[in-house]
Amino acid sequence: MRLRWTRAKGAGVAEAVYVAVVGPGRDVSPDLLVEAEDVGRLLAREGCTVVTGGLGGVMEAASRGAYAEGGLTVGLLPGSSRTEGNDFLTVALPTGLGEMRNALVVRSCHVVICVGGSWGTLSEVALAVRTGVPVVALHGWQLPERLHAADDAVTAVRTAMALVSDQL
Repeated sequence: MRLRWTRAKGAGVAEAVYVAVVGPGRDVSPDLLVEAEDVGRLLAREGCTVVTGGLGGVMEAASRGAYAEGGLTVGLLPGSSRTEGNDFLTVALPTGLGEMRNALVVRSCHVVICVGGSWGTLSEVALAVRTGVPVVALHGWQLPERLHAADDAVTAVRTAMALVSDQL
């Protein structure tokens, strides 16, 4: 199933599809970084805006993949400076909120794709589940409640697109 959301001339931002890609910012295996980059690339091909916490690791890899495809990448940064964002952000928004910016990442999106797991990632997954934002877990936290598991980037993006189409 290939769904394409692109902004037509005169269409507002309400029609855009926003997907958060969350995961560890450091100590990430090379294989997980490849998966995250593939997720970003595939989301950009679908016309989605990729939203991350804007730092390194999974966030940078997903941004790099989307950026390479000409996609829009938004980083909601924990600190007060745009310079802390990774090099693949189209938009870098310093929040000054530290880890509390995780709520902004989750609530700004239609669906969350979790790539791998860390404590910060778990907080984003918990916030998403708690607020009804669908979560697709790719090699991440396997929690019993309302998570959709995926074994690879293609399955993760297809599942996310199906969940978004249910919302629209």
